[in-house]
Amino acid sequence: MNLPYFFFLSFLLIQGSNYILSDKRDSPNLIIVLADQWRAQEMGYEGQKQIITPNLDRFASQSLNFENAVATLPVCAPWRASFLTGQYPLTHGIFYNDKPLPNEALTLAEILKVEGYQTGYIGKWHLNGHQRGEEPFSGRDKPVPADRRQGWDYWKVREVTHNYNNSFYFDEKDEKHTWPGYDVFPQTDSAISFISKNKKNPFVLMLSYGPPHDPYFSAPEEFQKLYDASKLQLRPNVPEEFQDSARRVLAGYYAHATAIDYAFGKLIRSLDSLGISDQTLILFTSEHGDMLMSKGVLKKQRPWDESIKVPMLIRYPEKLANRSRRIKNPIGTPDLLPTLLGLSGVKIPESVEGRDFSEELLSGKDISSDGALIMLPVPFHEWRFGNGGREYRGIRTERYTYAKDLKGPWLLYDNETDPYQMNNLAGKPEYQELQGQMEKLLMKKLAERKDEFLSADDYMTRWNYLYDRNDSIRASNYLEINRLP
Repeated sequence: MNLPYFFFLSFLLIQGSNYILSDKRDSPNLIIVLADQWRAQEMGYEGQKQIITPNLDRFASQSLNFENAVATLPVCAPWRASFLTGQYPLTHGIFYNDKPLPNEALTLAEILKVEGYQTGYIGKWHLNGHQRGEEPFSGRDKPVPADRRQGWDYWKVREVTHNYNNSFYFDEKDEKHTWPGYDVFPQTDSAISFISKNKKNPFVLMLSYGPPHDPYFSAPEEFQKLYDASKLQLRPNVPEEFQDSARRVLAGYYAHATAIDYAFGKLIRSLDSLGISDQTLILFTSEHGDMLMSKGVLKKQRPWDESIKVPMLIRYPEKLANRSRRIKNPIGTPDLLPTLLGLSGVKIPESVEGRDFSEELLSGKDISSDGALIMLPVPFHEWRFGNGGREYRGIRTERYTYAKDLKGPWLLYDNETDPYQMNNLAGKPEYQELQGQMEKLLMKKLAERKDEFLSADDYMTRWNYLYDRNDSIRASNYLEINRLP
């Protein structure tokens, strides 16, 4: 070997994986595309024929499809913190929106930067929060300081907004810019720009969209025109008195979803044109679902499938083949980080609590999960105590849902025979054995997490948090008036 070439190889080894000799490498690019409040049931590839999602349907035909992807704590900031750290909410402390994720938390971008990855984040952040005693939503329009970005360098971010047509962001220097038009589209263009500039190096990019989260009626007009509310079919668990409004809401929700699908298609085609599709691992998912008037309510936090189940697709042609495969056993939010790291060949830090299912996925098997934990340590905002919110812990297995509140067993569903969760089996003598099995499994999961299942006040005190506005106010008999599902 001649000396110049020897020294060049030595330089590459010293500098790490930012420098590559060819397009073939062990470290995949990683792209996370995150929607907000997109429930699992509203996808063409899941058999929902009235929603228009051709690009995601095509992507699903090339991906692992997790049929029971579960939001461990189905609300925005807690999901994000658990995804980025691989920890459960009572470990990282984000079990309530607008509380700051500690700087000490070890996150996805920080882990991959050590491996030589370029890091980029675009869209909604929702982890900087506000300090104790500040106005509850005061941090949502402020820039996120550089030391609070958890390892992300390329930065086109706003803490929180759902004003999709008048949306601004802050860049790496805290300079304020406006996204032109409906923000999903320019955010996608920014993502494609980041990918194009970093195609020679391993990169991790998180593209965090705001829709289809409400407001439901603000998608671009051409997408709204695709849906006639009067013709939409509803889930059977939408009460009759809410059905007219539910159809209107669903039409607007679908318009947002189809706009995201359009943008997602553009993103995927850019990878093909750049020639990096095979070595790029893509995760598409959502933070949580939306009740959309099932059981007469909107939004999330609740333990029903419309709230906790999210779409989840993983495509990685180089290692997982370029075909569809269904994963039936449940996967929880903290499991996503270690599984992505495992698929990427990256060592999983000791701070991570979730399980790494990568070996089973790579070998063509289902994941060895007997159930995913679901929880709400502190109800807040739209499902605060005064609106019937309650603390709960639960388990979602492939077939069953079981949840208990502070008074004891609350919900038990056989999701195979009762997919719309309309027949609560909790407390029925003929299902005592099944309830006992689910209780045993739940208590095992809580013991693993050292979760004492205390009251909301206990956790707020332990973390030195204040309730927002009137979230702490309880109806005097709220535990009595909310026993029915």
